[in-house]
This record gives sequence, structure tokens and C-alpha cells, in this order.
Amino acid sequence: MNNLSKIFLLFCGLAFTGISVASQPNIIFIMADDMGSGDVQALNPRSTIPTPNLNRLAHEGMTFTDAHSPSAVCTPTRYGVLTGRYCWRSSMVRGVLNGYGAPLIETDRETVASALKKVGYATGVVGKWHLGLGFQKTDGEWDWTKTLDYSPIDVGFDHSFVIPASLDFPPYVYVEGHEITGEPDRIQPKQSFPAFLREGELGSDFSIVDCLDRMTDEAARYIRKQAKRDDPFFLYFPLSAPHKPAWPHSRFEGRSGLGPYGDFVIQVDETVGRILDTIDEMGITDDTLVIYTSDNGSYMYRYADPDQVDHVKDSSVQGYYEGNHTANGVLRGTKADVWEAGHRVPFLVRWPGKVEAGSSSERTITHTDFFATAVSVAGGKMPGAVEGAQDSFDFSPLFLGKEKAFKRAPVIHHSGGAMFAIREGDWKLVLGNGSGGREKPSGKRFDRPWQLFNLKEDIGEKTDRIREFSEVALKLEKKALEIMSNGRSR
Repeated sequence: MNNLSKIFLLFCGLAFTGISVASQPNIIFIMADDMGSGDVQALNPRSTIPTPNLNRLAHEGMTFTDAHSPSAVCTPTRYGVLTGRYCWRSSMVRGVLNGYGAPLIETDRETVASALKKVGYATGVVGKWHLGLGFQKTDGEWDWTKTLDYSPIDVGFDHSFVIPASLDFPPYVYVEGHEITGEPDRIQPKQSFPAFLREGELGSDFSIVDCLDRMTDEAARYIRKQAKRDDPFFLYFPLSAPHKPAWPHSRFEGRSGLGPYGDFVIQVDETVGRILDTIDEMGITDDTLVIYTSDNGSYMYRYADPDQVDHVKDSSVQGYYEGNHTANGVLRGTKADVWEAGHRVPFLVRWPGKVEAGSSSERTITHTDFFATAVSVAGGKMPGAVEGAQDSFDFSPLFLGKEKAFKRAPVIHHSGGAMFAIREGDWKLVLGNGSGGREKPSGKRFDRPWQLFNLKEDIGEKTDRIREFSEVALKLEKKALEIMSNGRSR
């Protein structure tokens, strides 16, 4: 960092935050797509799917055992990560965008990237965006020759190399900055599970099976480039796997013995390993805060009866017999559900010399908290609770050995179908009569009977306690409605 930059940062008040310019860490936030907590061996010792690199992160840092995505599906979680605000406060209350969707984050809204830029960070995103892009039309048809009028560059990122949405959504193109790198010159046919794809435009330089490798190459290239500079950097690296299509590269086929999904988990682990190796190679390990998580739980069903599914023989079945593997561990439900499997996710934090190796935290956090946490360790300033990051709380005290300093409002959970739940302490109240997602009945939000669970005693959400503890339910109901109506948690 040059002297003028240092003077500017000090002028902005950085010196009064307790974080010096020299101590600002690089921040790398890696987010898998649809990985359950049971997919990581460090969190599920029964798993036979090898995840040595994720195990390494757990061994070298802190494991959060009660971490949650703000939503049980893709788009709203990504919105929450970048804005520090629950997505249901935006124009999207349920579901996800497709690859052609209009931009969801307003250009005047503060993001974690724009906040970090204010304190001297270079900011990059590589991977799955799924928050809308500004594709253009001519005479009512998509015009792939036109420059996009919106991309991550417009919401705080200096560098952006992304795919529009989940890897099963067209258009299948890479977007660098405001440009498509390879105009679509063919149509990708529709395919069924496990290599599930929707029909749509396919870019001239795009390969479905090579996509994760390509994005990993780009992420590693960005790290190498920024590591040679004096300024700290922030890299947001949202992966495309193990989301459908469950289509691992051929070098991983058969390695798990549990079909394409298990093989894809191994590829995700190797991807994380490549990033860790690049950090080591550039000599910035001690100066880099690495966070690994998932945007929601796994879509793989859990079958108790081996006669229901034999995934090794029939890879078209979206699930495992639990004697083979449980992608969401002991948790109830799957991706999209308001149940724990929908949103309780892996969450690993490493910062050598700052985070105690092999430590863990049982405190409840959610992905919207990343905004405040990143700004805190960077020495930045949070926007006012009305102006931005309305649902973000700094959890850095938990990994910096100051647990008593961490306080946050109750967490609001949200399913793919807009079912709400509130979590405080051991208690979770579901404000509706079903999963709000894939598990039957999906139910309707705010319709009764509601359900109350004590997660300390019943992590599998098997026993409804609302009749016994109606006063607990009433208190949680009041807090949930206040958080929803106030427009902010903090």
C-alpha cells in the first residue's frame, strides 16, 4: 500500500478502529452450492467420502456447528451474504432467479465489496453469481453481442468472472466484467438427473464438465495477481458444485463409490485444496482469513430403508440410503426446507495466528453476518442500520477469542417457498404448518398449527413442544414479527 493510500485510510478513521493498515487481512469467502454438513468428514465422521482439504481447514481453524444460510435456496442466500440483509426484505420473497433474471441488488445499495473498497481493498468475484445480470435484447430477442448494462462491477467488485446462475440454468456463458467471453453458438439439450440441464444457449468457450475447473483457475489467478501487490484483497468465490448437474470431471468418476454426487463432493474438496495451495504458494497464509461454507443444505434425500434406494446402482435417484451416506447428517429435510437440513451448513474459518487451530463454536450465526464481520476485521465502518446491512452482526469475537463480546438478535430462517422460522438459544419456532420446501407437506406460512422445537434436545426436529411451552412460542412469535416489521434486526 502506497503512502497516499495509507494517509487516506487514516483520514477516513481507520486508525480509530483498532485495526492497523498493516494488519488488514486478505479475505477469501468460498461458498459451495448445495453441500450439506454431512458431506464434510470433519463434521460427519461416518462419511466415507474423503474431504482432506476441508478437514484441514477444520483442523487449522474454527468449526461453527450452528451456522446457517439465511435461506434454504440459492439466490436469497447470495443476496444476504453480499448485502448483510435478509432477501425477503427485497423484491424476492420466494424462489430463485433463473439465468436471464433481472438484477436483484440495487446499484446504490452498500455491499460487503463496496464497504471493503472504502478501506483500501481490491475486490473480486469468481464463480456462480445468481443475482441477476444486465443481458440486453434487440427486437425482443437476447442479443449476445451487446455489452451487459449490469454486472458485479456495478455493486462494488473491481474484478468479476462469473456464470449467470446455477450450472443447470441457461444461458451457459462466462461473463467477465460487462462482456460475455464466448457468444453462444449452439444449444445445450435438456438432460435428466444426475447430469440435469435445462435446454438453452451454450457459449462458444463453455464446457459444463470443465466449468468448476475453469473458475478455480480464474480464482487462483486472481489470488496470485493480488498477492504481488501491497493492498489487501477480498475474493468472493461461490462454487457451482455439488449442485445439479451432478457431473464431476472424469478424473473423479467412481472415486467415492457413491455415484456422481459423492464424486462431485470430492471435486469440491480438491477445489478448496487448490485455493489453499495457491495461498501457501504466494506466502500469504498468515495474512489471509479464509471462510468456507455452503449456500444451503444438500438436495439429496435421506432414505432409512435400503430397499428404497441403491444409489450406487441407480444414480438417477436423488438420495442415499443412510447406511451409505447422509449428505445432511442427522438433520431433518433437504435443501429448500425450513427444517435444519435446509439451512444449517458447514462453516469453517481459518486465520493462522488469530484463530485457534482445532477450535469450535456452538453459537448461532448466519451468512448475513459476514458483512459486519468482514468490515470489522478490515477496520471499516458499518452503514447505519437503516441505510444498509440491516441484519448483519459481527461474529469475529467468536473466532478471535472474545466470545462474550458477541451478541446478535434471533436468526430468521426462510425456506424456498417463503416459510419462516425464528431461532433463539435452544428454541426454534416454525411460523407455519409445513416445510415450505421439498418435504411433504410443504404447508403455508403463518397457517397453523405452528411447531416449536428444542434443538439442544432434538436436533432432528422430531418432537413438537408447542403445547408444553406455549409461553416460549408466544415470545418467539412476538420477536419474529418485530424483526420482520422493523425492517432490520440491528
